[in-house]
Amino acid sequence: MTMTAAWSVDDEPYDSPIAAGLWRAYYTEVSDRWYLLHEGHATDPDELEREVAADTGEYLAPPDGALLVARYGGEPVGTAGVRLMDAATAELKRVFLLPEARGKGGAALLVTAAEDAARALGAERIALDTRGDLVEARTLYARLGYEESAPHNDHEYAEHWFTKKLT
Repeated sequence: MTMTAAWSVDDEPYDSPIAAGLWRAYYTEVSDRWYLLHEGHATDPDELEREVAADTGEYLAPPDGALLVARYGGEPVGTAGVRLMDAATAELKRVFLLPEARGKGGAALLVTAAEDAARALGAERIALDTRGDLVEARTLYARLGYEESAPHNDHEYAEHWFTKKLT
């Protein structure tokens, strides 16, 4: 567990109601951002339901993964997950804070806790992908010592890839 005066970060089952609610909020925000930028409208509700249901997050379950939930003042406000890609490399997934929790230092705390979880899984480095329009995320990762790297996947929406040594 990671904790400051107002913040705490703890393990959470990937399929808990809290995790499901935060996953829905995360996916809705990043999907709406993409559609608004590229097509001028929010995500179609039917598509949103299909995509949220399609990604269960099972890959964030032990023994090869972990999902963390950040709480601010005791309320769940964010997530970060890690999953092993191979014996030495973890992937950072689902880093998200609700809008009302942003700007209070929680993002760095959450990512640091996810790095600790990746180390506990045996990872020596951590990788992630993100989109070009998620400028805040790219800024956060650079500030925390992540370096842009070659692609490690071919995900449809991935435009930037980062890695960081954990050892």
